[in-house]
Amino acid sequence: MQTMLTRSARGSARGGRVRLRREFLAVVCAAACGSAWGFTATLNAASPQTIYLQVGVGSFTNDYINGGQPEKNTTVNTVSVSVAAAALGTGTAQQMTTNSTAAVSYWDGYTYCSVPGQLYIGGFFRTTGATTSPAQVSATVPAALTDATGDSLPFSRISWTSSGNGDTGTEIFPGGTFVNGGTQTVGTMSSNTWNESCWTFSLANSGMAAAGSYSGTVLYTMAAP
Repeated sequence: MQTMLTRSARGSARGGRVRLRREFLAVVCAAACGSAWGFTATLNAASPQTIYLQVGVGSFTNDYINGGQPEKNTTVNTVSVSVAAAALGTGTAQQMTTNSTAAVSYWDGYTYCSVPGQLYIGGFFRTTGATTSPAQVSATVPAALTDATGDSLPFSRISWTSSGNGDTGTEIFPGGTFVNGGTQTVGTMSSNTWNESCWTFSLANSGMAAAGSYSGTVLYTMAAP
């Protein structure tokens, strides 16, 4: 998430078996509701072992390359779309937008994502020395998006592509589609690396849905050995 350099590496981490969790709320309004490239940077090993995960808005004391340190941020960002009655069931995917304002990378201050069309996801895994097993980033997904009257939409109607300004190299957080209930891996970070992507979400628009506001929360977790 930098001056114009070749973006193919970026990275933070914290001791023992570590897990970080961030939430993301998907909202879909039905009618009348009123792969690309990534950035990875190599880090110098340092104590303590540290992991950092950011989905949407995050907090840092300064850019990482200038000695910045990650801070806790409990913000839950929303990705949403409102589908007009005339567009329902046309088969044309509906692009979703986010209320996240996170466009700039805490690696070096580079404007990496374009909001509101993209949601930032990134972080780092730093160890104290020897290379170790990679950190895993996963998403825990509800079975469906639901509205206040009990209507539902499969979560698998939501998918995403992955890109970022000035990207080169392999995408650490690739595009994908949500499962309908369960946990899925959305990225793997090698030790002593910083990684980030910008996700663009869309709603599959096949089939009709009852009018209403449908929502569901996805929980992102980063776990390191």
